[in-house]
Amino acid sequence: MDSKLADSMEIYAARQAQVNQIVDAHAAWTVDVRRYLHQYPELSHQESKTVQYIREQLKNMGLSPYSYTGKDVIAYIEGGQSGKTVALRADIDALPIQEETGLPFASKNPGVMHACGHDGHTAILLGAARALTEGAVPFAGRIKLIFQHAEEVVPGGASELVKAGVLEDVDAIFGLHLWQNVDSGLLEVCAGPIMAGSDSFAIKIHGKGGHGSMPHLTVDPIVIASHLVTQLQTIVSRSLDPLYPAVISVGQIQAGDTYNIIPDTAQLQGTVRYFHPDVQKEIPQLLERLAHGVCASFGASATVEYVKGDPSVINDPRMNAIVEQVGRMVLGEENVRPAVPSMAGEDFSYYLQHVPGAYFFLGIRNEEAVYSHHHPRFTIDEKMLPVGSKLLAGIALTYLEQQV
Repeated sequence: MDSKLADSMEIYAARQAQVNQIVDAHAAWTVDVRRYLHQYPELSHQESKTVQYIREQLKNMGLSPYSYTGKDVIAYIEGGQSGKTVALRADIDALPIQEETGLPFASKNPGVMHACGHDGHTAILLGAARALTEGAVPFAGRIKLIFQHAEEVVPGGASELVKAGVLEDVDAIFGLHLWQNVDSGLLEVCAGPIMAGSDSFAIKIHGKGGHGSMPHLTVDPIVIASHLVTQLQTIVSRSLDPLYPAVISVGQIQAGDTYNIIPDTAQLQGTVRYFHPDVQKEIPQLLERLAHGVCASFGASATVEYVKGDPSVINDPRMNAIVEQVGRMVLGEENVRPAVPSMAGEDFSYYLQHVPGAYFFLGIRNEEAVYSHHHPRFTIDEKMLPVGSKLLAGIALTYLEQQV
């Protein structure tokens, strides 16, 4: 390592240590923020009280929050000199799930729960903002805080904010997900696709109904649906490049009203997951061709509806390197490892279609936090909240210092 690089690393380490100290001083506050938000979850596009709470916290830091849609919260932290703008994003919405954790700060809104960690994401970004505003850590440029609504639905908040111009002054963007699939204290990063694109489809089979005792007089849509469920898997196994992973899953089959009558129609609904954008281009036409072909072979017809959802989350390698660098300073090199890309979807992808950035996983699994995301008993290791704040604040400062 040459002396100039060594000096730079010492500067980064000293600044990160300063950030860490400030975050640790407010760690209990960050946990309290998460617990408050956990008690009052709100569904996508309905986050009014959550928005009000976030605005109050930002105002207490001396910031001037505003909104593009009325459902999000945006604020800037200005540096002492001009420079680039880096954005940090947290999602703020909850899920239509009845909580079963039994926690003393469990949801007080029946049928609504923070079962994906968005309460933690929001608390983490507020903790990072507090460290950056109270610590007098010098930097050039500015940091844009994005508290995004409606991540859990399609169309979601990210695409709405992008259309509204949230990225027009942004040079790079970073975000994290508290990840139950990873042990607490581990950071997982990826210089490429880290989360899948997510589409949906519905296939309606038009057959000919009749009595179950005389199937020869019918065109049985249930039998056709059964064939179609298995044939759909050949798209992945025989029609797509095996180097580009994809998943096609049927989650719903609807047909008939009674046990001894063959219905006229049956409907399949399912999801498509992929990493490579070319796969998304191929699958709709392959699925439609297969549906029509299978149905025609039985003398039936098909109506196919294909809905494109959030694209895949593809990290910029240079931005991912910054996450790795800060991760090693915060957690130690032994606790930073390559991520196993997830077939789950995430609308952070829309930001990455316009500016370089990186999305990463922070592990939260321990002996108490064993249930998966979207489970009514999902919870997190709260010790990771200040760790997340250290990471986001450090990533923003390191990006602005390097001006990549």
